[in-house]
Amino acid sequence: MTEMSRPFDATEPTIDSVPGTMLEPAKLGVRRGWLHRGLGPGRAACPGGRRRSVNRRRRQFSLLVMRGDGVRVVRFNFARPLAVAGFVALAGVVSVMGALIGDWVQLRQLTRESVTFAAQIAEQRKTIDDFNHRVADLRKEVGAWRELHARIQEPFGPDVGRGGRDRGIGGATTASARPASGVSASDELNRLSETIMQEGENLRALDRLMARAGKAFAALPSRWPVRGAVNSEFGMRQSPWTKAPEFHAGLDISANRGTAVHAPAAGTVVFAGTQPEYGTAVIVDHGQEIKSLYGHLSQVSVKAGQKVERGTLLAYTGNTGRSSGPHLHYEILVKGRAVNPRAYLWD
Repeated sequence: MTEMSRPFDATEPTIDSVPGTMLEPAKLGVRRGWLHRGLGPGRAACPGGRRRSVNRRRRQFSLLVMRGDGVRVVRFNFARPLAVAGFVALAGVVSVMGALIGDWVQLRQLTRESVTFAAQIAEQRKTIDDFNHRVADLRKEVGAWRELHARIQEPFGPDVGRGGRDRGIGGATTASARPASGVSASDELNRLSETIMQEGENLRALDRLMARAGKAFAALPSRWPVRGAVNSEFGMRQSPWTKAPEFHAGLDISANRGTAVHAPAAGTVVFAGTQPEYGTAVIVDHGQEIKSLYGHLSQVSVKAGQKVERGTLLAYTGNTGRSSGPHLHYEILVKGRAVNPRAYLWD
């Protein structure tokens, strides 16, 4: 029985005696299976199939999704043209998105700048409107100056040297009456500059006028020689002696005997002595054919030919000459004729 079994075992080859090439295709076919398009059951193994599979893999791209421990979760295979096209499309999308984002950032910056510029423009417009209002107010003020100059110059007559125009002009519209709407700021400045230049010339003319007026004013006996009540005014009155009407050529100012009499303006003493009507008297020449007379004095402090200034002590009041009591007879003569002294008494 033992001998019969041995030939039976000899007919069965052992695993170690099987050539390795016989097991290799089967092993490959079983391991790869249908997922990788390898050899399945009932399919013959051939070296050409492996080469086709390798070439197919070279024409594909694979995307592996793996866990943190290295175990593959899923795998995506893409054909090479599809992968290239997808990459190009992705690059194009990224480029377009980058351009759009850049344009959006630039547009947002421009929007911010536009808001800032709008605020600045609004502020500048407000400044310009305020400027135009102030210019209009200044022009009104300058117009008032013109009227003031005219009123000041009117009593003194036209200024010598001014005018000189050989053609007539007219018009009643003043600078302040011209419409300001639609006029630019530069035009307003030009007009205001012209007006200021004209007013500057008017002020210089007024300065010359005031210089002449100052000289004339200094020569006028505008100050009261003594302070007191007026007993008798200038003009017709009843004579205290004859009770008949008579002309009184000055003012009789009440003052106690010995009251100081001061010069009402600068001048030169042309008389200091005694007269029948005025008793002790003083006459001062102020120029411009204007003289002042002081009568019924008790004492004289100046002499003929002496120059006096405004406020200089001339004499003291008394009761000399044709007088009914202590007082000062004050008289002003223009071109030798007596005028009302009140017209000159400003101070």
